[in-house]
Amino acid sequence: MDNSEAGRQLIGGRFELIAPLGSGGMGTVWRARDIALHREVALKEVRPPDPATAAAQPALADQLRERAVREARALARLAHPHVVTIHHIVEPADGAEGHPWIVMELVKGGSLYDRLASGPMPVAEVLRLGLDVLSALRAAHAEGVLHRDVKPANVLLRPDGSAVLTDFGIAALHGSTALTSTGVLIGSPEYIAPERVRGAEGLAASDLWSLGMLLYVAAEGVHPLRRATSLATVVAVLDEPIPAPVRSGPLGPVLERLLVRDPVARPGGEELEALLRNASSALGGATPVTPPVALGQYGPPTPPPPLPPAPGSNPYATTVPVAAPAAARRRPVLIAGLLAMALAGGVAGAVKWLPDGDTRGGDAKGGASPAASSAGPNPSPSRTPGRTPGLTPKASTPPSGAPVDPPKGTLITPANIRTAIEAFKQQTGTTTFVNMRIYDDYVITSIPTAPGARTVDSWQYRNGAAKRSGPAGTVKDGDPLIDMAKVNWDALPALLEQSEKDLGVPNPTSRYINVETWQDGTPSMRPYLSDPYGQGGYVLADTDGKVKKVYRN
Repeated sequence: MDNSEAGRQLIGGRFELIAPLGSGGMGTVWRARDIALHREVALKEVRPPDPATAAAQPALADQLRERAVREARALARLAHPHVVTIHHIVEPADGAEGHPWIVMELVKGGSLYDRLASGPMPVAEVLRLGLDVLSALRAAHAEGVLHRDVKPANVLLRPDGSAVLTDFGIAALHGSTALTSTGVLIGSPEYIAPERVRGAEGLAASDLWSLGMLLYVAAEGVHPLRRATSLATVVAVLDEPIPAPVRSGPLGPVLERLLVRDPVARPGGEELEALLRNASSALGGATPVTPPVALGQYGPPTPPPPLPPAPGSNPYATTVPVAAPAAARRRPVLIAGLLAMALAGGVAGAVKWLPDGDTRGGDAKGGASPAASSAGPNPSPSRTPGRTPGLTPKASTPPSGAPVDPPKGTLITPANIRTAIEAFKQQTGTTTFVNMRIYDDYVITSIPTAPGARTVDSWQYRNGAAKRSGPAGTVKDGDPLIDMAKVNWDALPALLEQSEKDLGVPNPTSRYINVETWQDGTPSMRPYLSDPYGQGGYVLADTDGKVKKVYRN
């Protein structure tokens, strides 16, 4: 740091420090003045926030310096209205003491983290936010840059409400060498994509998962996978169910398409933009114009082949765009692996996160607002489990080909589920599905494209109509399917009541039923129930409603 004759603190002989804006794991961000160009800028001071951290991790200073250079290079490639502009980097002279400073555009507005401290955002604002951040990510991906830490603290809001993506300090550049050692997770646990936890890097789809989770938190006012510790959060990210959105309106189906654990099944950037614009149109709001993305030197990053599944499991077996984990059977293996990490590195290093520059200093929080995390969705009368007042169940399934009237009340009743199955049958000619998930307002299923086919389509049932959503991947030869017409749906109301008691969730605010083949090769029904605090779990039962096991969060 230099001192001028007037006693001002100058960085690089040019940038006068005014006041700190915030601090985090990477150091402090300052408001500063460029005395050469007479404008205000933001300066990121890249160093450990306290001497104790530096003493405990002697190599951290060098690593942070490399990260600062990486961020500067990443941002220098991008000239985009929704990506923070980098002006300059000040590095200490060779052999001299000191640390780097990144000189950036000063965005005169708070972060999304700050905004969410006052509660969820209107859906129209969330859709605009999503389009802005997606536009920034598509521009970055086109230049071979993956952000890898999309979260509310790294999204700034201009006074006009537009969003700016910042903090590319842990971005992955095309052809660059990783800065972290094997087994170290980079990013914030609540927003990291599940495939990255498993070790798959280089996927643009991972940034889109993080964006989807950010939009979920912004619209719903609660993070669906936040747990008491970072380790528990990582386990939740890997395979715990994501409650269906209840406040998101037309954004809800987009989130369900996006927050799937198979990265191949997620919509790409172009498709996601179309989905967000359609949702905005459905809401009746004007869709903001986002500048087109020009392909850069490297073009969109090419995803590597999927990771091999863990022994005895298939991590990406279910590619249906649903919230529930398709592989709860992997949970013991995954937990064992994470515990092995904890035992090898000590309790404090069970899940090691690089400093992330969060101005709120909450690695375990991942930049989400504590106020937002505690604001759960309001219970709805239509969500009283197992009961639909005023609804008279039908005695049997309507004859094939008969008109299907839109159901009344929740879909989680025997009669309404049978009505949905009949609607699927009229469109596909079969009641034999790979799986099915039933929510209060809609049903999602995956159905083979033809008898004996390995290819599978995703279908949705909403408002009395069954519609194809798109391809949902493949199944292996010999994989068991389920004839949904033979499931004992009449046992469901009693199973739901038993699940409420067994899980200790008498008034769930989120619930759905997952019907698919269990790890032992037998068909199963699994009711998932949770309250606004994420407490709950699921009950494993056979298709006659007999409970086999209870899994609590």
